[in-house]
Amino acid sequence: MDVALGMLAFWPALALGSFVNVVAARVPLRRSVVRPRSACMACASELAWYDNVPVVSYLVLRGRCRSCGKEISLLYPAVELATAGLVAACFVVFGLSGEAVVSAFFCAVLVAITATDITHRIVPNRIVLPAAAVVLVAQTALFPSPEWALGAIGASGFLLVAALAYPAGMGMGDVKLALLLGAMLGRLVGVGLMLGMFAALVPSVVLLARHGSAARKMGIPFAPFLVFGAVVALFVGKPLLDAYFSTF
Repeated sequence: MDVALGMLAFWPALALGSFVNVVAARVPLRRSVVRPRSACMACASELAWYDNVPVVSYLVLRGRCRSCGKEISLLYPAVELATAGLVAACFVVFGLSGEAVVSAFFCAVLVAITATDITHRIVPNRIVLPAAAVVLVAQTALFPSPEWALGAIGASGFLLVAALAYPAGMGMGDVKLALLLGAMLGRLVGVGLMLGMFAALVPSVVLLARHGSAARKMGIPFAPFLVFGAVVALFVGKPLLDAYFSTF
């Protein structure tokens, strides 16, 4: 494991995390991610460069806009830190390689999708579909095999059946997200999906315990749980799968 390389990647990845925030905030609103400059979502005041430094500006401003004093969501520094941490982990685990670059891109996209699903309850086609195409081409180029295409088709097909059987519990955005997960993880996508579903059971059980039958009408964003499962599968999916098969 190349810890030094991961530490080196962490700092520019914070800036990438800042861009991921822009993507997550603007793409669902169908706005350009290039122009105009970043501005406060409440008062529309453009942010000076020193108010747009990843994480640091949030801490200096104590989580509030300098112009209007409106509270800034904790999601913004969380996205920056999550992006930087995951990108760094990719280079620690996979070294300086094409696999690390594709994995870092994959993780950054997953963070953006998580943020959009939390804030807007959608998985934007303009993010997930191009990302799935890029990852599929990259994985096939790095490791020539039908595994990546089959993983994408299998994972999305599995969730499509679930969405058709229970439309209230799963959206088509989750089906398209599974396409991306399968393209990246290949045969390990099953591990990611299973972990994501188990993780989603936790808040479901809590809601059921607190609200009883009324909990069935309370929706929770499912994409963050699929993302959690995918990240675990990306880094430790193979040993988990080997451990599972070794029990038989």
